[in-house]
Amino acid sequence: MRDDPFEDEDRYEPATPPPLSKSQRKRDATALQDLGQQLVKLTPTQLSRVPLPDELLAAVRLAQGITQRGGHKRQLQYIGKLMRQLDETETVAIQAALATVRTPRR
Repeated sequence: MRDDPFEDEDRYEPATPPPLSKSQRKRDATALQDLGQQLVKLTPTQLSRVPLPDELLAAVRLAQGITQRGGHKRQLQYIGKLMRQLDETETVAIQAALATVRTPRR
């Protein structure tokens, strides 16, 4: 038997997953920005039922009051930035709350 240092190379499993591609990161960021845009479209009553951090809630309320197209777009980008800072559990909770708020009750 030879002592080959590369013998176990094909059995190596990295402890951390490979980083996401730039395209995937952009898709994720766009999805979060779209989620923020859905929040902006909610009524104040609907918005009160969604669990949002204070800073994000303030940004959404500010975006609801902006009428200029460029300013509104910049505010949506800021909301997307705030959404990217949330952890996954908060994002899932927001999506679940949006799903229940948006479904019409009969």
